[in-house]
Amino acid sequence: MSFVEYGDTIKDGDTAIVFLGHESMFPVKVQHGTVTQTKYGVIRHSTDLIGKKYGSKVTCSKGGWVFILHPTPELWTMNLPHRTQILYSTDISIITMMLELKPGSIVCESGTGSGSLSHALIRTVAPTGHLYTVEFHQQRAEKAREEFKEHGVEHLVTVTNQDVCKNGFGVSNVADAVFLDIPSPWEAIGHAKSALKAEGGRICSFSPCIEQVQRTCLAMEEYGFTEINTLEILLRVYNVRTISLQIPDLGKAAGDNSSTGSDSSNPSHQGSPCANLQQGAVQFKSGVPLREVVGHTGYLTFATKS
Repeated sequence: MSFVEYGDTIKDGDTAIVFLGHESMFPVKVQHGTVTQTKYGVIRHSTDLIGKKYGSKVTCSKGGWVFILHPTPELWTMNLPHRTQILYSTDISIITMMLELKPGSIVCESGTGSGSLSHALIRTVAPTGHLYTVEFHQQRAEKAREEFKEHGVEHLVTVTNQDVCKNGFGVSNVADAVFLDIPSPWEAIGHAKSALKAEGGRICSFSPCIEQVQRTCLAMEEYGFTEINTLEILLRVYNVRTISLQIPDLGKAAGDNSSTGSDSSNPSHQGSPCANLQQGAVQFKSGVPLREVVGHTGYLTFATKS
């Protein structure tokens, strides 16, 4: 199993996603002789998972069923164990595009955190690119290194435990892009410039506060970066549902009485098709925004090395 090389069959030692519904799923490490408890009953790894194909429908001990999915960076972002606040797909998608990443790209990242963005970057630059990720916290760095090995991508990433603001990324003039998600990114702009290739490399800084953005932009200008711009990505989700509305009574059309020559109070007209239409209702699909919407996540500042 690998996050960048997809397989068909579930094997012992794989990380799989147990899918109970769109709002309920979780990761599980497949191990011979192990069982996993769900609200639908027990899943026995030896008989229910190992040897089955990814995407299989598995019946649990209580008669309910789940799907077993192959892990992807998108699914991992939704289910990973949180060691820090993470970036979600909304920001990740624009980061990978604006940094112009592709297979073979070299990327430097700080900090690693829970590895949400890291998995997406690795999948984007594979199979010939490389990610150099720096994490200040020793335990988080060790856990990230362990997860990358379990997920079969350790050959595509180098994890370093150090302070990027003081010691940099450990590489020079090789990176196509640099990403910063640290409390004081302006202190790492000089090291980011040193890590980027000689000309044309891209940098992105994620900050939750506009004061951080202002100081980072000033540092980027000081170090000669150009095309500096800041974005704020807001996600608005819509629910598609069936709406039923009553057809409004617009009254009789002009000339109805003269054409029929009859009194409008005639009971026979109350059963006419026109009267039924006006008293009926119509159903249609409509998009309705959620009442509670996740607002601000952070600001993304991009720039290019001159």
